[in-house]
Amino acid sequence: MSWAEVTDCSAAPDKTLRDVIAPALDAVPARLASRLGPCRVRLVPHLADPEATSQWTATGTGLEVEVAVVAADPHDLALEALLCLGQALWESTTPEERAAWLKLLDAEMRENVAGEIDEEALEEKRRLLGSRTLARSPRRLLRYAGVSFASTLAEYIHALWHDVTVRSGPDHLPAEWLRRRLELFEGWFPPPPGRRLFAE
Repeated sequence: MSWAEVTDCSAAPDKTLRDVIAPALDAVPARLASRLGPCRVRLVPHLADPEATSQWTATGTGLEVEVAVVAADPHDLALEALLCLGQALWESTTPEERAAWLKLLDAEMRENVAGEIDEEALEEKRRLLGSRTLARSPRRLLRYAGVSFASTLAEYIHALWHDVTVRSGPDHLPAEWLRRRLELFEGWFPPPPGRRLFAE
């Protein structure tokens, strides 16, 4: 895990770093790590924005990620760090990557796929599709695309980190469409040696 460093400026136990966050970052594909540059994840007691649970900043060479540990499960802390990686990647997508992502979202919406990968993406999707005016707004579409992209990348790394359970129901992305998203990321950022996205 030479590309990422985790430091604890909070009261989180060392076990959180050793057993949860470090393995999550270790699952990041090499091609993705190379794109993002060196990454430093800091666990802090709280952030300047009391509503935020994590934040990231691009530096001249890589990323600075801060994750607030207030009342957070260690697993959730790791997912917050992965979400920041997804947000940072969205800001540096190539035109081809962004076009491919928007094409996939367009296919989902044409098939009336109502669910999403997490609550924040679901909220943005419902807001986008909730009115004809917003549905035609390029700015609103890109906001939704960015949120869903970041959440999906976090889930892709999550699936490489350990076995995950696909949730079902009207609020969740159907397995077929989730697989399409994950396969897109798998093509861009192949898993590290010894890790698999899907079971044989």
